[in-house]
Amino acid sequence: MVIKKASVQDLEQLLSIVKSCGQNLIEQGIFQWNEEYPKKEDLLEDIELQELWKLEYGNSIVGLIVLTEIEDAEYQHVKWLTKNDKNLYIHRLAVHPNFQGKGFAQKLMNFAENYALENGYKSIRLDTFSQNKRNLQFYEKRNYIKLESIYFPNQSTFPFYCYEKIINV
Repeated sequence: MVIKKASVQDLEQLLSIVKSCGQNLIEQGIFQWNEEYPKKEDLLEDIELQELWKLEYGNSIVGLIVLTEIEDAEYQHVKWLTKNDKNLYIHRLAVHPNFQGKGFAQKLMNFAENYALENGYKSIRLDTFSQNKRNLQFYEKRNYIKLESIYFPNQSTFPFYCYEKIINV
């Protein structure tokens, strides 16, 4: 198993993973990802910015994570635990449904946290869908602090919860 930066050649496989995850969530009654998000253009931009990391297992890409310093507009009013200075944001953490439950999401998060620590980030910030109980537990078990809600009307009328974990004081 290896985690490395994704390239344009990986785009179709990565898109297949997020679409499979979206469909899997919908089948569970969790309307978190849809045809509006994440789109192929989102992944392509992540690759171009060199912010998209892929998890390879054997000869396949089985997961992905986006690590960025860019704060989304939706986050601007969030009262974060740390000042807006050297923060890492996580987006689009996904593991193909066929490979879920095997610790791959934990490996991606371990990678993100080590990356943040090694690169001097003060904290890691993210959001996750309020109706996805599995994700809420996942982040809370990793000591992420739940803050406030934000909304993505193109995805759901339900809120997304913001989380932050302080890495370097």
